[in-house]
Amino acid sequence: MKAVKWLAAIALGGIALYALYIGIALYRLPSVASLADRTVNLTIQVKDWKGTLHPSVVGPKNPWWTPSETIPAEMEWAVIVAEDANFYQHEGIDVQAIKNAIKYDLEKKRFARGASTITQQTAKNLFLTREKSVTRKIEEIYLAKRMEQELTKGRILELYLNIVELGPMVYGIGHGARYYFDKQASALTPRECAFLAAMLPGPQKVYNPYRHLDRVLKRSDMVLRLLREKRVLTEAEYRQALAETPNIGGMQKKVDKSFTGKVRSFFRSLFGSSR
Repeated sequence: MKAVKWLAAIALGGIALYALYIGIALYRLPSVASLADRTVNLTIQVKDWKGTLHPSVVGPKNPWWTPSETIPAEMEWAVIVAEDANFYQHEGIDVQAIKNAIKYDLEKKRFARGASTITQQTAKNLFLTREKSVTRKIEEIYLAKRMEQELTKGRILELYLNIVELGPMVYGIGHGARYYFDKQASALTPRECAFLAAMLPGPQKVYNPYRHLDRVLKRSDMVLRLLREKRVLTEAEYRQALAETPNIGGMQKKVDKSFTGKVRSFFRSLFGSSR
């Protein structure tokens, strides 16, 4: 009996210490209030595809910054239907999505589906690391709730669309539009908006258009269908978007250039560089 009491006491002590640790961690998190100012610039750290960190500016001083008034409505809705269907209903976290994700993960017996909202992803990308831990998740939820209290949905969406990863050191739809389609984000067609949104779950591997273009196009078809169901697109606009083949000539040039560079490096490693 004494052993049980000792174990219970130890467990309660551990819980109390962890609660204290969480309280201190949350207290030390940065304020989100300054983000309400659309002229503010924030420097964050982003990773390239080799895992190296680089400073990146979030705000008007970033040459690729795309203010909300120049973002096509189709682009905004494409990421909402693809990433967070209840964005305008929840207050930072989507309880139903979490329940569905837990049920799905239990069925698959692995962590197969996440349930982070757009607000949570924005909070994580702005202030937190990619570490997968209970503490980091609590911090993410706390910041998301704070952001929903301090910022408008439009501002949160503007921040999100300017920091999402879309390629090798390609962050934000402004850079993504130029990188893949050689145009400004404001000129994106519905098909191109759906194409970028389709990449978001995994632009480096699963939805990397360099390796899996067919997969990205298939998912963009799904995004377009959801846009039609939401009445963001008319039936005629939906059919036109489906018939459109994204002009990815600029992307193909990058692929060819990358391939050529790898071939040259390979032969140099074999025979050495000529002098």
